[in-house]
Amino acid sequence: MGKSRRTQVCIVGSGPAGLLLSQLLHRQGIESVILERRDRAYVEGRIRAGVLEQGTVDLLREAGVADRLDREGLVHDGFEIAGNGRRHRIALDELTNGKVVTVYGQTEVTKDLIAARLAAGGEIVFEAADVTPNAFDGSKPFVTYSHQGQEHRLDCDFIAGCDGFHGVCRQSLPQNAIRTFERTYPFAWLGILAKAAPAADELIYAHHDRGFALCSMRSESISRHYVQCSPNEDLSKWPDARIWDELRHRIGDTDGHHINEGPLLDKSITPMRSFVAEPMRHGSLFLAGDAAHIVPPTGAKGLNLAVSDIYYLYRALVQFYKQSMSDLLDRYSDQALARVWKAERFSWWMTSLLHKFPNEAGYDRAFENRMQEAEIAYLMSSRAAQTVVAENYVGLPF
Repeated sequence: MGKSRRTQVCIVGSGPAGLLLSQLLHRQGIESVILERRDRAYVEGRIRAGVLEQGTVDLLREAGVADRLDREGLVHDGFEIAGNGRRHRIALDELTNGKVVTVYGQTEVTKDLIAARLAAGGEIVFEAADVTPNAFDGSKPFVTYSHQGQEHRLDCDFIAGCDGFHGVCRQSLPQNAIRTFERTYPFAWLGILAKAAPAADELIYAHHDRGFALCSMRSESISRHYVQCSPNEDLSKWPDARIWDELRHRIGDTDGHHINEGPLLDKSITPMRSFVAEPMRHGSLFLAGDAAHIVPPTGAKGLNLAVSDIYYLYRALVQFYKQSMSDLLDRYSDQALARVWKAERFSWWMTSLLHKFPNEAGYDRAFENRMQEAEIAYLMSSRAAQTVVAENYVGLPF
């Protein structure tokens, strides 16, 4: 066994949730160590979400990691929904008393957080293998892992499980200690990252007979586009030309919009799932981010939900260490889940509204298709309906 040591908070996972928690705790003088099973290049290269709620931006500023975000992020005060042969703009700022979203890739958020932690002397153990949470039901939890061929033990006060849907922390819980809720959707997204100017100044979500499509961006010169496809889609059957053609069909090049082609930097399939595990606390082990919940990406909530978890957990830990109080720790799961389920609802609703569902054996979806068309028509004609969408899209209060 390698040398045992101690920290206050052991954080498993170096995605945005774990990194942000570590950075916020550092600024309050609270020690943490991050254990990450992948190498740094892999972590910094993962292509993920890119629409940040105002609350997310504010917390990144509080963590002192928003300088590049403020310089390079694209502030959007609206987005468009296309359907029924029409396109309608949802004016976020007008409908929410000035709230907006910022387009800034999760990859860039991760890079900024890693740079900040390392610059401050923070410890991130990349390529930590066989990470195992132990004794978290008692008062003296610890985590064991191996690194560079040596076994290690890290004693701590708390374990933050920020290690994603497939991570070890949730899987370490007794089967009867957790309840899960899940829905798997019968479609996926084929996503591309292209070196091309965005199709429009704002995001365009499209409902079409051929399937959903989304035109997004990462910067003024990098586009991020998606088209609905089968969950078991063969990427080899989607040459670049077919993807561009599908985007044009589903989005349309009317009203001055144009799909700009360019070389592809990434092409991947994203499955669609709604998932919640509750409760999010088990003794000294706290789940946060994708370790506790997954949303379909339609509502742009995945990263933002992880950040809201960290908002609650960070403040609870600060209260514990600064005031010797544990009431916020005791309320963490309930507080986090109250917001999680609202975001799950919105993501489920956006997904159900905009995607084409396949016919099932012996079941014709003609009625549901008409309901989608009626819902989109109502949304485009009702300021009240648009306000509900806008309030959820910019992010409900923490």
